[in-house]
Amino acid sequence: MSNNLSNNLSKSLHHHRLPPAFQRLAWSNLIAQSADQVALAATPMVAVLALGAGAGATGLLTAAQTLPFLLLSFPAGVIADRTARRSLMATAEAVRSAALLSLPVLIALDWLSVPMLAMIGFLAATGTVAFSVTAPALVPALVPRQAFAAANGRLELARSTAFAAGPALAGAVVAWLGASPTFLLAAVLSAAAAMLLIGISEPQRPPQPPRHIVSDLKEGARFVWQHEWLRPILLTAVVWNISWFVLQAAFVPYAVHRLGLSASGVGITLAIYGIGMVAGALLASRIVAWMSFGAAVVIGPLVSVAAIAAMVATLQWPSGALAGLSFFLFGAGPIVWVISSTTLRQAVTPEALLGRVSALFMTANTGARPIGAAIGGLIGAGYGAEACIVVACIGFLIQAAIILRSPIPSLARLPAMA
Repeated sequence: MSNNLSNNLSKSLHHHRLPPAFQRLAWSNLIAQSADQVALAATPMVAVLALGAGAGATGLLTAAQTLPFLLLSFPAGVIADRTARRSLMATAEAVRSAALLSLPVLIALDWLSVPMLAMIGFLAATGTVAFSVTAPALVPALVPRQAFAAANGRLELARSTAFAAGPALAGAVVAWLGASPTFLLAAVLSAAAAMLLIGISEPQRPPQPPRHIVSDLKEGARFVWQHEWLRPILLTAVVWNISWFVLQAAFVPYAVHRLGLSASGVGITLAIYGIGMVAGALLASRIVAWMSFGAAVVIGPLVSVAAIAAMVATLQWPSGALAGLSFFLFGAGPIVWVISSTTLRQAVTPEALLGRVSALFMTANTGARPIGAAIGGLIGAGYGAEACIVVACIGFLIQAAIILRSPIPSLARLPAMA
């Protein structure tokens, strides 16, 4: 039995590497995510080092780079359900490439300012929004149903790798060559991603009748909220993001003042989070193959509870090692959740709704983040960083309870579309 399982898993993983169209999507995803992370990391560096920006100005830049996720995710989802998805992603990457190419020109002409940098950051982020919304909607058209988990794992591995390596690469290029070559590198990466996307052979979809955008959005939201599996996934994700950003708001001062970590120690702890993400992405398809599908979905929220437990333990036993363990688990477990829950979403959502459903999850998750950061800031200011950790712990317990009380843990295998 064990040998048969190993042979079947090996054959399955080999089969999952076959579709050339998905290979192009996977490589374009890696390149596009790398462009995004390089640009995201380089922008505040340039603002501070070249323009003398302070905390307020860098806050403006961060807001400009994240605002497209709230404003454009739903429109991108509607467009993704009505046009060729590869074309939408390729166009967005071309816009990002053009926006980033303008930065070396502005620097050379000495016209660059913080507001200009914020505007270009907003335009550049449209590529990330389009890719994040559209790629999960395109996967079911490119790979067989049994390969969804492996395909999503490949995409998340690319994102995790870019998340871990992109900021370091940006810092190195800015230090060695300066700002202009860094943005030029990001622009070239985006252009390469667009070229790969154009070459994807996407199946034709039947034309959709003209409808108002509000009706399209209501249809997608109604489908998710009324679905017995998608609703708890959405609620779990929202509570998880709020809890995570409550913790994030307090961690750096907590690590410095309570755990006694230096700046490099804090950096190492945060890097361990990226390592956990990569480890989770590498193992996710195997976890989905070895366990019942419901258990594979639930493992992410449960690992998050273990992660916050390790962080709570530092209240009693201040330890950088415990904090590092916590961040590793926060990186590994939720990546398995993203891959398995995205696979479930793709399996049960009608093809015509995939873009809007993906956009709804993107908007809900990104909208939860500033709420969590604000809650963390208020609690931290009034009661201290330790109180934020306790509140985050309560939140992670709630998100685990939501998914455990849903019908999802009882799923033996990936369900069919209703």
